[in-house]
Amino acid sequence: MLQLTENATTIVRSISEQAQGAGLRLAADAEPDGALSAALVPEPEGADQVIEQEGARVFLDQGAAAELDDKVLDAGMDDSGNVQFGISQQG
Repeated sequence: MLQLTENATTIVRSISEQAQGAGLRLAADAEPDGALSAALVPEPEGADQVIEQEGARVFLDQGAAAELDDKVLDAGMDDSGNVQFGISQQG
């Protein structure tokens, strides 16, 4: 199952609280390049896997859940204040 770093947990929780309990939804794109899309949504879709960690809510569609099963989601802010997400292998 996808794990979240402390930074990712803090950032996703902060975003979710601003949108009154929403979550970050990761979805596998239809293209075969392994790209994922990320969007703030009010609630998960029917078949989404829901990950909750210390108030952070992440929703994964079936493709993203399979692709990220053994991964770690990290997040940080760039110099302009934009959120940057990164994915790495679980150690």
